[in-house]
Amino acid sequence: MNGNQIKLSGKDILEKDFKTAMRGYNQEEVDEFLDIVIQDYEAFTQEIDRLKQEIIRLKKSSENQVKTRSASGAPQVNYDVLKRLSNLEKAVFGSKYANADS
Repeated sequence: MNGNQIKLSGKDILEKDFKTAMRGYNQEEVDEFLDIVIQDYEAFTQEIDRLKQEIIRLKKSSENQVKTRSASGAPQVNYDVLKRLSNLEKAVFGSKYANADS
């Protein structure tokens, strides 16, 4: 959502005055509805700000991970997976495989 697309702020809605006419709308009902609209605008604005901060945080985190990986030069080895694979091989092939490995 672009800042250029937003035409009204909560303050604009709050301060809007409508002209009264002989057979116009119930002013209290309109005011109550506009209060709800203002609350929604404020909630949306807060959510947009929170999401923008989250995007910034995730980008920084992603950049740091890329820098860490490129700085280490070697791919990371998941030793837990290798250990589980070794245990599985021992279970499938039995003690012969375990003794040959030693």
